[in-house]
Amino acid sequence: MERAIGCEMEAVDQMIRHAVWGAGATGIVVGVSGGIDSAVAAAFAARAVGPERVVGVALPSAVTAKEDLEDAAALCRSIGIEFRELSIEPVLQAYRSYPGLTSTPYLLGNLMARTRMAILYAIANREGRLVCGTSNRTEYMLGYSTKHGDSAADIQPILHLYKTEVLEVGRAMGLLQRILQKAPSAGLWAGQTDEADLGLGLTYPEIDAALQSLERSGWKAGDEGEERVLGRVRASEHKRLSPPDLLGTR
Repeated sequence: MERAIGCEMEAVDQMIRHAVWGAGATGIVVGVSGGIDSAVAAAFAARAVGPERVVGVALPSAVTAKEDLEDAAALCRSIGIEFRELSIEPVLQAYRSYPGLTSTPYLLGNLMARTRMAILYAIANREGRLVCGTSNRTEYMLGYSTKHGDSAADIQPILHLYKTEVLEVGRAMGLLQRILQKAPSAGLWAGQTDEADLGLGLTYPEIDAALQSLERSGWKAGDEGEERVLGRVRASEHKRLSPPDLLGTR
């Protein structure tokens, strides 16, 4: 198992190096939330091109937990990359002046995700960096992401890894225990957890097992849990497809 994880990590390192060198970029910027996905993505970036060429940026809102910011900063210190913090609250306040744009947690959460990505790309543009994504395979398949928000990136080092595999890689990397043990959360409101927000009544290990079973069976559900997961996969297909167009038809 350790050898397999080591080979997997080296393949990701090579992919990141190729992307950075091919683009002539000075380095990488990654949004760090204090969670496992951004921690592993940032650690991959530091391994691949050197910590001195990676910047981790925390982009908190008014509801971001203090502990998450502390964990994001500690993560950056532990892997040797620069840490920056920039609140997105002034931008959200501007959105609140438009009637209805922030009237539900769903609407506000999407605005948060897109605002964060806009800032990361502004930093990347200014400094000649590439933006590192933090999406994993489980959430990608379920559509648990925001278009042009957290799903946007120049490189996606963990997109091929299920959530449970991200955790395994984090352990192999020796990342901070408090990050490895934390309940996954997008930090959209106090007490929010990703598993509860998904509304499937399943844990991440159960979701990953269902996804793997569905892939083996040609996407035919074998039980109620797999049926619920399959429903989310089908409903979110539009998030994994390129926008329809007529390019090449004329």
